Amino acid sequence: MKRLLGFVAISLALVLLSETPVAAQGPSIEGTYRLVARDLPDGSRVEPPALDGLITWTKTHRNFNIYWKDAEGKTTSISTFRKYTLTEDGYTEMNIFHMANDEIGGTGVSYDFSQVSGGSSVNIENGKIEFDLPLFDEPRAVFEGDMLTATVEGEFVDHWERVE
Repeated sequence: MKRLLGFVAISLALVLLSETPVAAQGPSIEGTYRLVARDLPDGSRVEPPALDGLITWTKTHRNFNIYWKDAEGKTTSISTFRKYTLTEDGYTEMNIFHMANDEIGGTGVSYDFSQVSGGSSVNIENGKIEFDLPLFDEPRAVFEGDMLTATVEGEFVDHWERVE
């Protein structure tokens, strides 16, 4: 019996010593989100197919694609690919690729391959994660459950829903 208890104690000690400590995980926004609606300052709401978009956040990268049409059928589309870091203290991004095609504003197609970086503070409260997307005049992002709200004051409020 003593021998069995000794064996169990040694086995338990080996298991406990071999366990790798788990690193504390920071906030996560991983997932794929689909644009479901845009609220405009005049109180109107735009929904697909007049606009549509998809954003995917992996552990380290963000891929973003969106388009919208105006009343005359002109379109604007934006596509970005970025590397990011999210901690409880801040959100940082580095541009890898940014493309905009703005028929509505009349500026046409533009590309940016610069590796410009930017950052913003993060507010986390009651499961809500909030920060500014720091590059190319992008909106303030608020993640709450399976929803993402992206706001540019005076221009729009976009409503995104996690699809994956």
